[in-house]
Amino acid sequence: MRVPFYDIKAQYLELQEELDRITHEVLSSGAYAPGKYVQALEQEVASQHGCKHGIAVNSGTDALRILMDAAGIGAGDEVITTAFTFVASVETIVQTGATPVFVDIDPVMMQIDPSLIETAITPRTKAILPIHLFGQLCPIRKVQAIAERYGLTILEDAAQALHSHHKGTYAGNFGRGAGISFYVTKNLGAAGDGGMIITNDDEIAERSRSMRVHGMGRERYYYDYLGYTSRLDEIQGAILLTKLSRVPAWNDRRGELAAIYHEVLKGTKGLALPQLLHGNNTTNHQFTVQLDRRDELQAFLREREIDSMIYYPVPIHFHAPYQHLAERGSLPVTERVSSRVLSLPIHPHLSDEQVRHAAETIRSFF
Repeated sequence: MRVPFYDIKAQYLELQEELDRITHEVLSSGAYAPGKYVQALEQEVASQHGCKHGIAVNSGTDALRILMDAAGIGAGDEVITTAFTFVASVETIVQTGATPVFVDIDPVMMQIDPSLIETAITPRTKAILPIHLFGQLCPIRKVQAIAERYGLTILEDAAQALHSHHKGTYAGNFGRGAGISFYVTKNLGAAGDGGMIITNDDEIAERSRSMRVHGMGRERYYYDYLGYTSRLDEIQGAILLTKLSRVPAWNDRRGELAAIYHEVLKGTKGLALPQLLHGNNTTNHQFTVQLDRRDELQAFLREREIDSMIYYPVPIHFHAPYQHLAERGSLPVTERVSSRVLSLPIHPHLSDEQVRHAAETIRSFF
């Protein structure tokens, strides 16, 4: 039985009539720059997260970079984060001229280990970039307490955390702002790239809105900041707004599929299932297991037409542009987790039978 990791076409077919109609409406209007749909998307996503402002940009990477610029991160600053992440989390820090400072992760939750943050703080530390992985928040209240104690800024990497919350407080409310990704494979995916900054900080919002359009101020062709070309196209805004109403149901479906994995695989010796941090929800952006025989299992599944992915196979500090930031062996948990993780198919257009088959196949491997 074929079990695909993604099925973007199935998502399109579910919404084909609505997406075709709204796409045609935008194309035929000739209004392709950000307009009513982008504005409505900004308002709705911000509202759903309990934030005052949403600033749509053209990628999750740009959301992080502009957020950092708006928060004044720059040369000479240090930003504490982790090396178990997608490269955008780190490259955007480097691009500002600041220095990423890595701390290790918790071996079970795979998120930043708050107990290690204080030892990484120096007089140059300006911010902490906690990364909310795989659909749930990191131990954000502990991170927040440390930041408040030392007067540090929190900027949240919420690329995978749309609709993720801790005891009802959503991503974007624990610091000066958060960056969200709408890349095609996210729980809310554009027809390509897209992203958004969400914030309660009026200054961050004003700067971000300016920086996404070359630093232009309220008056056209007058510039207040160094900026970027990072508008979200109106057609992407319309597509994302159409899909947004479906995301709660899609997340519920992901939860049902996760429950099947847990039911079938619970107690499997040698396999660690994902855990939920107390007080968190999870949107199951990924269902990531850990095992020592990861590569063997992936090959076993591939032979049986069951897809899987590795997020992330190589820690950031092993890659050439970032090797100067930490030595191999300095982040032992990160390095071990990277060698053990395997993400299983969990998109909402899978059937119960497909996921049960995948889980039973994994159990047969052991």
